[in-house]
Amino acid sequence: MALCSAALLTGTAWAQDAAPRVKLATSMGDIVVQLDPAKAPKTVANFLQYVNEKHYDGTVFHRVIDGFMIQGGGFTADLKQKPTRAPIPLEASNGLKNDKYTIAMARTGDPNSATSQFFINVKDNAMLNAPSPDGHGYTVFGKVVSGTEVVDKIRAARTGVKGGMSDVPAESITIQSATAVAK
Repeated sequence: MALCSAALLTGTAWAQDAAPRVKLATSMGDIVVQLDPAKAPKTVANFLQYVNEKHYDGTVFHRVIDGFMIQGGGFTADLKQKPTRAPIPLEASNGLKNDKYTIAMARTGDPNSATSQFFINVKDNAMLNAPSPDGHGYTVFGKVVSGTEVVDKIRAARTGVKGGMSDVPAESITIQSATAVAK
């Protein structure tokens, strides 16, 4: 029985160790996020495909709202939107919450419209948890495990209107690369 229990404990530890991690090397420092494929399998697979395709390399955090979130993954430094794959289905009712330092998918008013853009919550944003704010919520699919100080630097960036968009950092904050990393 003890051997069986040890195997179960080892299996649990392995599952946590196997959670994929992605390093976002930004112009303000590195952020490492740990993804949760058990709770958000389609969202994690989608995000990792964009990472593997190097989609995020050279994109910027184009929407920064201190006291809310930092959003990136869709625009180049000159605020040109990058082409994306088809949208993925919403997985917001997965039990994960839009808490401080979690990563979630951005979307339009259509709950099943998430493609490449993501945001990192810079405070607990319970109003984004399913079913709020519109009956659907926003899919959380991981959390920052290293680089919270970088997230805090980004959220404090001076912003303004640029290219017809508001809350754009005055100086570009670039995702230089996004790569899968070992724990």
